Amino acid sequence: MKARLFMTIIMFFLLLPISVNADETSPVDKLDQLSNEALQMVKLHRYEDAKKLLDYFSEQFVTVSGKGRSFTVDELRIVSISHDEAVQATANATLNHEEKINRVTKFRLVMDAVTSPYQPLWTEMESPIMNAFNQVKDAAYAGEKERFNENLNSFLSLYDVIYPSMKINVDIERIQKLDARIEVIDKYRNQVLEESTTQKELEALEADLQLLFDEMTDDEADPSLWWVIISTGSIIILTLSYVGWRKYKGAQQAEKNISKRQKD
Repeated sequence: MKARLFMTIIMFFLLLPISVNADETSPVDKLDQLSNEALQMVKLHRYEDAKKLLDYFSEQFVTVSGKGRSFTVDELRIVSISHDEAVQATANATLNHEEKINRVTKFRLVMDAVTSPYQPLWTEMESPIMNAFNQVKDAAYAGEKERFNENLNSFLSLYDVIYPSMKINVDIERIQKLDARIEVIDKYRNQVLEESTTQKELEALEADLQLLFDEMTDDEADPSLWWVIISTGSIIILTLSYVGWRKYKGAQQAEKNISKRQKD
């Protein structure tokens, strides 16, 4: 009975910090939630509600920034620009629904990139991004100018959605390398269709993008996850050690009792 009570107390105190951390929501996480709620409103065509949420986000962002959350200069700039674009999109009656979604999604991904450096949401765009790029390649190799231009524009539009959030999580040197390859392909479209040497830029860009996505999705787990694993492991080890000790003491006591009876 005492052993069970002891193990229950140990598990309660060791798991308590984990439970508390899981229930707490930081001010920055709340900002991230607001960006998600705004995106959901846009998807439902509730643009005014989305704008109200974005306006409220702006107020809260100023408060959070002034209360200890240290944003980098790049984070502040990227969040501000993407937020302004999202607000303008929800207020612009002439903008089509798809473009509104794209601009607010861009902002949503930026906020997630700020709060979730490990496997951020923009990495979930790998499939549509790479599929769009494959269509660009197919059209280029087939020499179909109109289809190539259309597919390239579609790819660039998708890439633009994740680009600001990429800049938060990816080294600037790597971003600049991607920028240079994309600029060559976009600027020299006719050469890409006609020259095999320029078409190699397509292969190089595809390899760079795929490697980036692979590395981001294979990134190390969140440190908080390791805390859970270590804490759980400690509970198991401690419990087993205590049970083993109790068995050992019980065996010793049994031997003493037997010896005592034999002497009697």
